[in-house]
Amino acid sequence: MILKGNQRGGAKNLALHLLKEENDHVELHELRGFVSNDLVTALNEAYFISKATKAKQFLFSLSLNPPANENVSTETFENAIERIEKKLGLVNQPRAIVFHEKNNRRHAHVAWSRIYNNGQKLKAVQMSHSKLKLMDISRELYIENKWQMPKGMLNAQECNPKNFTHQQWQQAKRIGKNPRAIKQIFQECWAVSDSKIAFANALKSRGYILAKGDRRGFVTLDHRCEIFSVSKWSGIKVKEVKEKLGNTDNLPSVTDAQTQIAKDMSERLTMMKDQQQTAIQARMSLIKTNKLQLLQKHRKIRKALKTKQEARQIQETKNRQDRYNKGIRGILDRITGKHTRIKKQNEQETLLSHQRDMQEKDQMIFKQMEQSQKLQNRADRLQEFKQTKTQSLSSDIKQYREIETHKRELFELRKNKTKGQTISAPTHER
Repeated sequence: MILKGNQRGGAKNLALHLLKEENDHVELHELRGFVSNDLVTALNEAYFISKATKAKQFLFSLSLNPPANENVSTETFENAIERIEKKLGLVNQPRAIVFHEKNNRRHAHVAWSRIYNNGQKLKAVQMSHSKLKLMDISRELYIENKWQMPKGMLNAQECNPKNFTHQQWQQAKRIGKNPRAIKQIFQECWAVSDSKIAFANALKSRGYILAKGDRRGFVTLDHRCEIFSVSKWSGIKVKEVKEKLGNTDNLPSVTDAQTQIAKDMSERLTMMKDQQQTAIQARMSLIKTNKLQLLQKHRKIRKALKTKQEARQIQETKNRQDRYNKGIRGILDRITGKHTRIKKQNEQETLLSHQRDMQEKDQMIFKQMEQSQKLQNRADRLQEFKQTKTQSLSSDIKQYREIETHKRELFELRKNKTKGQTISAPTHER
């Protein structure tokens, strides 16, 4: 989903904007960390507290806009908000969540107070690089939910693969490389370059290395160590390539370039793997904390229901006992059979009340099990994701290391072979 956020002041104006009736539906979904239970007063609380600091933009306002044709659950919104506030350093800060619905589209707004107490004085949370952080999370949400990503976000996928995030790396592997796109990259790099150095730098920025081919021609290699002829893929004649780029001196050989690419990519993927493990572990810890909190909440609900049912049972038992007459009337009731009828009625009502309490308890248990299962499903999916992605990255790292080792051995073999020829030559001349 598209995430747009900024620091701001104007608590009252923001609250009134969020509560505008121009939307079909406006729902104040959550107020956390405020004394007040209405939005205007709550955001004004943040304003008055900010007076103890120098912060003018004491709020961080965010809008979450999902794709037009997607039905996004409240849970998905909440999960995204949790990830965002963790990324931005706003965990446990007072916040308000408002949902808007208009023209069959639902989106959310969140307003956080930036003011916190560091133990000595009130300060404002530092919001460095918030737009870049929101863009990272936005891309992750599009990828994870399999939504169609806007073209403006796709441009980043043409960057140097050594700078890929884990999600971008996996996507690049899935879609492969379009030959037309490769040719366009070569032609663009050629068009903006006026020398060999400029061409090499232009290619490098797109993830390609300019190298010296086996026949002293110009070639490039991509992050997969695949070799591309500059002349062929640029659509430029060999003669024109030589005229513009000169000789191949100071360029690495194909073997050297492949060795360097394999080394760089294995290091990058290893770091990516470590980052993934750290991120997954953090999410696992969060799920574990949520499960513990949910368990405590469920126990309170069960205890409250038990107390409620026991109190009701005592009152209902008393009401049933009060139906029996005492003294002479009680004796007459036994003679006329009224006592027996009351007893049967009480027994029937006791059974029905017991069944009612059991059904009520079962419904609560089933609802709680459903809630717990959702968290467990998240944990299971995360564990499966961890195993799949770890295996995939490990396989990629292994391949690059094998390439690096093989090319290095090949280089040493050629080097030793060249030395042998140099030594034997004088002997032959003698």
